[in-house]
Amino acid sequence: MSQFDIQLDKVAVLMGGRSAEREVSLMSGHGVLQALQQQGVNAQAFDPGSCDLGALKSEGFTRCFIALHGRFGEDGTVQGALELLGIPYTGPGVKASAIAIDKIMTKRLWRADGLPTPAWRTVHSVDQTLAAYAELAKPGQVMIVKPAREGSTLGLTKVHGADQCATAYALAAGLDPEVLCEQFIAGDEVTVPVLGAGEDARALPLIRIVAPDGNYDYQAKYFTNTTRYLLPSGLPESEEAAIAALVLKAFSSLGCRGWARADVMIDAATRQPYLLEINTSPGMTGHSLVPMSAQAAGISYADLCLQILQQATLDYA
Repeated sequence: MSQFDIQLDKVAVLMGGRSAEREVSLMSGHGVLQALQQQGVNAQAFDPGSCDLGALKSEGFTRCFIALHGRFGEDGTVQGALELLGIPYTGPGVKASAIAIDKIMTKRLWRADGLPTPAWRTVHSVDQTLAAYAELAKPGQVMIVKPAREGSTLGLTKVHGADQCATAYALAAGLDPEVLCEQFIAGDEVTVPVLGAGEDARALPLIRIVAPDGNYDYQAKYFTNTTRYLLPSGLPESEEAAIAALVLKAFSSLGCRGWARADVMIDAATRQPYLLEINTSPGMTGHSLVPMSAQAAGISYADLCLQILQQATLDYA
């Protein structure tokens, strides 16, 4: 971890960017910016969507808080640029970020490490999507179709029948040429934030998500108040502990550091947890889950931002 001096560091809060999640990134970034400034940090907003990243060096920034979401911010590209500029940044490094944004590669690594994740198929056509539905979903059941490299459930469809496959594939393929068809796990949906790195990484309190009609989509995540977030989750302590341990293994498996948030489904019949994905630059808006979980652990929003910033580093420090 690089040295952090709140009096000397000039911090850029990277927000906005060019991804489909630009709007949410601006919301996250402005929240982080205000919190850091209130803590006495010399923090300024920086939008890579309109500013050349090279200006970070010429303008004397010594550290970056990445509040970008999705492509060109959460996928290793900005991390690589900051490595070249020699400016420490928050969150996982180049390799971990590039892997985590790719749900297919993430699942391959987790499966190789013996970690549970729903069965899946990668598809590139409507016909392949229909074949995947026949394989992954029994008649009358559900299959998930989503782009391989997007966040915030953008482009995701719950397919309830073969007649919906073409529309679901078109929606996902419009955002990414690689489309993921995934077995649907019916049961409790939970999320677990992680702070720290290596042996010091720790899981924050688990949140159980109860969305209207089970649809935790982009609108439900950021712009409505109808989704319920249960914290405490109401799950047995032993089950919470097992899920937290699983998430820490998943975090380590991808080589993550700093912070992240893992999404998990718990099979209602077997109570087996299944890893869905890891977000390496989670939301920090008023609806976001990492600040909510941190608050339950006694960490205020402002202190959370400062803790994340203090862990800013480089792959090749």
